Amino acid sequence: MRSIRTVKTAVNALRRNVMRAVLTTLGIIIGIAAVIAMMEIGQGSSLAIQQTIAGMGANNLSVRAGTASSGGISFGAGSVMTLTPQDAEAIAQNCPAVSNVAPVVRARTQVVYSNRNWVPMFIYGTTPNFIDVKDFQVVDGGMFTDRDVRNSSKVCVLGQTLVRELFGGASPIGKEIRLKNVGFRVIGVLGPKGANMMGFDQDDVVLAPWSTIKYRVVGSSVSETNQSSGSAGADSLTQVNTLNNLYPGSTALYPERSATQAADTPLPVRFTNVDEINVEAASSGKIDQAIDQISTLLRDRHRIRPGEPDDFSVRNMTEMVETLASTTTLMTNLLLGVALISLIVGGVGIMNIMLVSVTERTREIGLRMAVGARGADILRQFLVEAVMLCLAGGAMGILLGRGASYLVAALLHWPTATSLPAVIAAVSVSAVVGIVFGFYPAWKASRLDPIEALRFE
Repeated sequence: MRSIRTVKTAVNALRRNVMRAVLTTLGIIIGIAAVIAMMEIGQGSSLAIQQTIAGMGANNLSVRAGTASSGGISFGAGSVMTLTPQDAEAIAQNCPAVSNVAPVVRARTQVVYSNRNWVPMFIYGTTPNFIDVKDFQVVDGGMFTDRDVRNSSKVCVLGQTLVRELFGGASPIGKEIRLKNVGFRVIGVLGPKGANMMGFDQDDVVLAPWSTIKYRVVGSSVSETNQSSGSAGADSLTQVNTLNNLYPGSTALYPERSATQAADTPLPVRFTNVDEINVEAASSGKIDQAIDQISTLLRDRHRIRPGEPDDFSVRNMTEMVETLASTTTLMTNLLLGVALISLIVGGVGIMNIMLVSVTERTREIGLRMAVGARGADILRQFLVEAVMLCLAGGAMGILLGRGASYLVAALLHWPTATSLPAVIAAVSVSAVVGIVFGFYPAWKASRLDPIEALRFE
């Protein structure tokens, strides 16, 4: 009952001068509003970064071929052929921290349909697991199968940009497009993904079996080192891939050899390489474990001695995520620091007004003490008034901050996200500011002499 009576007394005291109470809390309102807005904008930016990374393929690792050098000149990553489809199969079978693996052969050439043509940003020869590794969705038709990869089938799946540029948005399922004069039947369409973190259009993509791209489109020989080095343009219209004529469909070229013939005349194994191997770790917490397992496995398969450098490299996407997340967190913390300064300024303002209030109500304080009020009661009354001022300012600040966050999202199209911890922190900080900056005026009021207070003019 005493607490309720104290709160009612504080409310009545504040209602005597509403305008002054509102102006007193202005600093708290601005500070809390800034905290809420900054927290929601910062959290929205973090979520946007996470969604962008997830769109590129969550928990992704990229295994690249090694670097060749001669006479002190380095030719860059992927300049030597060190990765094979068998490496990808070995990673999938022997690395428990890996959930999906997809070897990739890249190409760059013109895609033609009827009287339209387009040079896509990405032409990937891969396996069906690629859509799981890169988090693609097939929204029309279906994905090619492992059987298509083994048979080098001339089928493909298109991204939304290809569908728009070549087919005007109509369904391309069953239609035939041509890559370097090789006909491909469209069997599926990928869902939209938009641009990645580097600004590349992820919908500008063609997926096909890696064996088809390597042997029918790129037509590379063992001596070539980079599958993506082929140029796009008018040459692709006039060039005819001779391997396409050599290996039409899945027709066997030679009769199957018996075991005796194979033992008598062994044939050299033809080396087949891929440009890179895309890997998806089982979870974000197993990325480091997956890197260790992949590195150990590939060094063993490539017979690399201890102390010798790797002939491959593993790129970790989480390093980029952590860098961007730390940058966003740093900026958010800096802005929060500015907002906290506003809260301190608001608290000083409340302290000043409370001191003025104590001076104005000196006779009232003396009268209450004369009729039996103790110093602790006076201290509690003024402290409750200060805390109520700060909590009211905090509530208005939360509403103002939410409004500012909504306007930023609506007008500037910046990502924002509601932050419940920020609201809880704002209420807590308001109460703490009220207690800290209201204690001195309340203590000063509780220390007044009743006789001197009643004589105060």
